[in-house]
Amino acid sequence: MRSRTPVMNLPNVLSLARILMVPVLVVVLMTKVTNHEVIGVLVFWAASITDALDGYFARRWKQVTTLGKLLDPLADKLLVSGALISLVELNLAPAWMTFIILSREFAVTGLRGIASEEGLTIPAGTIGKWKMGFQVAAISCLILGPRLDYWLFEWTHKDIFHLFIQLNRPYSFFWGMGVLLLWGAVILAIWSAISYFHGFWKVVGPSIMAEDGRLTGHKDSEGH
Repeated sequence: MRSRTPVMNLPNVLSLARILMVPVLVVVLMTKVTNHEVIGVLVFWAASITDALDGYFARRWKQVTTLGKLLDPLADKLLVSGALISLVELNLAPAWMTFIILSREFAVTGLRGIASEEGLTIPAGTIGKWKMGFQVAAISCLILGPRLDYWLFEWTHKDIFHLFIQLNRPYSFFWGMGVLLLWGAVILAIWSAISYFHGFWKVVGPSIMAEDGRLTGHKDSEGH
C-alpha cells in the first residue's frame, strides 16, 4: 500500500512562508523604516530563494501535493504583485510595466485553470523561468538602487557616481539598470504569454472545439 504524502511537508511550508513574507515586504517598503531598502531587499531575496527550494524539494523527495500545486504559483504571484505595486506607489516602477506583467500572470493562471478542469497539464516553459529571473533582478535594483549608488561612490570615490546620487531618478545608475531589467521582464512576459497560449491551444483547443461542436449540434437539433 502506497504511503500518502503529508500535506504540510517542507515544500508546502516554504511556499506558505513565502506568502507570509509578502505583507512583511510591503509594510517595510511602504512605511520606510530605518534601512528599509536593505531590509526590503533581504526579505524579497529570502522569499525568492524559497521559490527555488520548494519546487526542488518537492521533485527530489517526490512530495508533490494538490495543495502545493495551489500554493506555489499563488505565492509567486503574490510576491511579485506585492513588490511591484509597492514600487509603483513609491514612484520607483512604471505603472504600465507592472500592469503588463501582472496581466500576464492572471491570464496564464486562468488558462491553467481551464486546462486543469480538462484534466490536462501545460508544462512551464524556459521563457517563464527567464522572466522570473529578470523580475527578481529588476525588483532588487529598484528597491536598493539609490542605496547602491551611494555605496558605490563611498567605495570608489568616483565623481560619476556622486553625479548619479545628485541627479537621483531617473538618472541614478542602479535604478536605471532596474528599469532596463524590467523592460526585459515585460518583453519576456509578453513572449511567454504568447508561448503559453500556443501550448494551451495545442493541448486544450481540440477538446474545447469538440465540446463547442457538441453544443452547436445540440442547439441545431432543438431548432429542428
